Amino acid sequence: MDLGHGKCWETPKKCSWKTLLPLAYQSLGVVYGDLSISPLYVYKSTFAEDIQHSETNEEIFGVLSFVFWTLTLVPLFKYVFIVLRADDNGEGGTFALYSLICRHAKVSLLPNRQVADEALSTYILEHTPEKKSRSRVKMCLERHKSLHTALLIVVLLGTCMVIGDGLLTPAISVFSAVSGLELSMSKEHHQYAVVPITCFILVCLFALQHCGTHRVGFLFAPVVLIWLICISALGLYNMFRWNPHVYQALSPYYMFKFLKKTRKGGWMSLGGILLCITGSEAMFADLGHFSYAAIQIAFTFLVYPALILAYMGQAAYLSQHHDNNNHIDFYISVPGKVRWPVLVIAILASVVGSQAIISGTFSIINQSQSLGCFPRVKVVHTSDKIHGQIYIPEINWMLMILCIAVTIGFRDTKHIGNASGLAVMTVMLVTTCLTSLVIILCWHKPPVMALSFLLFFGSIELLYFSSSLTKFEEGAWLPILLAFFLMTIMFVWHYATIKKYEFDLHNKVSLEWLLALGSSLGIARVPGIGMVFTDLTSGIPANFSRFVTNLPAFHRVLVFVCVKSVPVPYVPPAERYLVGRVGPPAHRSYRCIIRYGYRDVHQDVDSFESQLVARLADFIKYDWYRRHSTNSRSEDDVSRSQESSSECRLAVIGTVAFSGPPNYEIEESVEPLSVSAGFKTLESVTDITEMDTSGAAEKRLRFSIDDDSETHADDVNLQLQEELEDLLGAQQAGTAFILGHSHVRAKQGSSLMKRVAINLGYNFLRRNCRGADVALKVPPVSLLEVGMVYVV
Repeated sequence: MDLGHGKCWETPKKCSWKTLLPLAYQSLGVVYGDLSISPLYVYKSTFAEDIQHSETNEEIFGVLSFVFWTLTLVPLFKYVFIVLRADDNGEGGTFALYSLICRHAKVSLLPNRQVADEALSTYILEHTPEKKSRSRVKMCLERHKSLHTALLIVVLLGTCMVIGDGLLTPAISVFSAVSGLELSMSKEHHQYAVVPITCFILVCLFALQHCGTHRVGFLFAPVVLIWLICISALGLYNMFRWNPHVYQALSPYYMFKFLKKTRKGGWMSLGGILLCITGSEAMFADLGHFSYAAIQIAFTFLVYPALILAYMGQAAYLSQHHDNNNHIDFYISVPGKVRWPVLVIAILASVVGSQAIISGTFSIINQSQSLGCFPRVKVVHTSDKIHGQIYIPEINWMLMILCIAVTIGFRDTKHIGNASGLAVMTVMLVTTCLTSLVIILCWHKPPVMALSFLLFFGSIELLYFSSSLTKFEEGAWLPILLAFFLMTIMFVWHYATIKKYEFDLHNKVSLEWLLALGSSLGIARVPGIGMVFTDLTSGIPANFSRFVTNLPAFHRVLVFVCVKSVPVPYVPPAERYLVGRVGPPAHRSYRCIIRYGYRDVHQDVDSFESQLVARLADFIKYDWYRRHSTNSRSEDDVSRSQESSSECRLAVIGTVAFSGPPNYEIEESVEPLSVSAGFKTLESVTDITEMDTSGAAEKRLRFSIDDDSETHADDVNLQLQEELEDLLGAQQAGTAFILGHSHVRAKQGSSLMKRVAINLGYNFLRRNCRGADVALKVPPVSLLEVGMVYVV
């Protein structure tokens, strides 16, 4: 998939059919792999124990009616027509909904938030509400801090269930596909063949994850397309061959007949029927790779009809065959002459569907890590051309071990299906709840509309959810146990991260202390650049004061670097760097805030260092022009330039395509489209948004600097030359990365739960996960760690 096509949503009016149809075709392999293979196990799981297939056919027709209306109401009406519109700058998924809510209401628990973040082009609110019509729901959410925590817990629950689905889907998909061998061998032999073959395929699938999918990704869409054509043809064949009147079972009347006859058993069997919509969440989660229209076209005109035909065909066959009550399976409705080709295609389709959910698991863990809700893990980008293809080694091997354990432990689709169904329905319930908040807070619709959405779809999903809970002892315990374990890890990590930030905030050192350091106190300035990493966006971090106290020297050029996440999917490169001075120019100290979205790719240390120095150089030039240009300097600027003991305002330093007009101009209004992130080469033009540190004032300035002008001594200020030469010389002397090596412990008098969470839980995770230096890819030779004890 070409990354350029993935941004089709940016200009929806220009998306022609020539663009949409290839996108819709490509979405088959990425989005619909999991959903398309559900016919392999839905009827088998439904008739596993709770109900029996009888001569009256009321059970099979009732199940078919439930499958039809479930596919129609949930994937088609809920996701395709409503939820897909709740995108966050073209991105979908649980974190996209949470990000939208956090931007429209002050409910985010992310630290180091700044007013300047709201000026990002991807942060811009589509619908600006009037102050008079302030929603009561919004006021209630913002007023009660406990609701902020509750909202985060709901989001983490959905995230954990997605991870659980990433464990269960490969197991049930591959196992169901391979189970077709049962019809070709005796019962004594197939039980020794199906499980080993399934485990072998799963091991190969996970072992090849490090290679990425870009090498074989072009095969995914054809495999799923062939599979959809195959099940559609089989469905039509069985309908015309065995029961042409099976279409009558699509009437809702058969659902009531089914429940009236089966009663409690029918209600419990809904846990198998809900498996027909597994993979529906992928339509929303993978929205960023395609476009709303492409996903809508693919599902409405191909996937949905193919699935309905497949289920109708199986029901038509079973309605005329009652001798297989104890062995209801997808493959018994496949004619013997084509059974082996169908088996091969089914296995390939199950591998494609499993690959999609595994990649989705990697993606959501990376998003959780970006927002400080998951311990640091190693993220490997498997493709330089296709954005978002990542591989997480630790998670991959854990998923493989657990997936094989589930396959060997359960050994049938019934128990795995019960576990998978509960995980899928929990994710859908979370999406329904978050979307109802988006309808009120972001779309500014009446609460009645959001309540109607919540009650209608929530009641359907609660019905299936309650059925899944009855299977707790038959496999449904697994996702609950896994979610509890993962939520504990994520919540403890997030809680400790917030407490560490609060400790840093309360123990930061004043700027006067830094400016007072000099040779008179025995402090030496050594050659090179010292990058002090901190979560603070203002002030001097305590780890630096500890560093200077123990080693009375610091670098000639000092940069306080804050790498932070903002609640948007992407931050355009032209808006990523916020740069300002710390003290007067002679001190050679700067602050650089680097902002990433939850789907952004973090740079490696080499490009990060070179780009940071380039942005510092651009800022120095801008600051010199601002100080010496009488046309662009206001009285406020003069007063600020004279204050040597305060931090300078921050400026957004980026590059845009700009030529022609004056070398220096001031724009009163900031247009989001004036910043472009799509240029591969950097122009000699700098785009700057000047931000007051208080967030009260903002103005956009552009200036063009002639490269030749630096060679003319008459046009270049000596101070500017000297500062740029100092920066270049420091870069050549080497860069040191100063990071805090923290140990966190609960303060005396803390509750037992807090002491266990901090002293045992968090410190265990910190010791056994990737350190900040590994996450930032800092070379060991350039690393300086400062020990810090956090008492929280």
